[in-house]
Amino acid sequence: MAGLLDGVMAQLGPQGVAQIASGLGIDESAATKAIGMALPAIMGGMASNAARPEGAQALSSALDEHSPSIFEQLGPLLAGDGPGGAILGHVLGQKQGNVQQNLAGQSGLDLGTIAKLLPILAPIVMGFLSKQKKEQGLDAGGVGKILQQERATAESSNPGLGGLGAILDADGDGSIIDDVMGMAQGGGDGAAKGGLGGLLGKILGGKK
Repeated sequence: MAGLLDGVMAQLGPQGVAQIASGLGIDESAATKAIGMALPAIMGGMASNAARPEGAQALSSALDEHSPSIFEQLGPLLAGDGPGGAILGHVLGQKQGNVQQNLAGQSGLDLGTIAKLLPILAPIVMGFLSKQKKEQGLDAGGVGKILQQERATAESSNPGLGGLGAILDADGDGSIIDDVMGMAQGGGDGAAKGGLGGLLGKILGGKK
């Protein structure tokens, strides 16, 4: 199976990237570069949440309710009508601003554009994961495994996720797993009680 990053980019296709670029008012090459940098950050946060059985189960349950058709609904996402902002708030917690600054510095895009891009991509990642889960018949452990594999691949090709790993490692112990899990379980600023699993079950279940 192709990696998640490659899979999401293939699913988006040139037309999807062009649509995102147009919505953000940037050229397609800049959009492609920024998307390629932002996706590992989002997937890394989700991988950290799914590193524990309870997190993986919550994510897996949310995916059962989330439609892969999100790739056909870029218009509303570009208009800001989607759960992306809430997803990011719970995946990245109080580190979201630092992640945005890091990506802006690396991609060459301004901070405002990155702040608009990330909420577009978060539901897209969920849509692709939902598609993979259904097509591959993955259980919670399988979903967690492919996320961990993707994070390992991203780390090997770009150690520290281009500095994002260090940003997410709030307590400086070299591991972002405990930090993101703490955020997801309500331990950080901006993280609601009930954690990421509860959030995903509510906002990614196709319920409005």
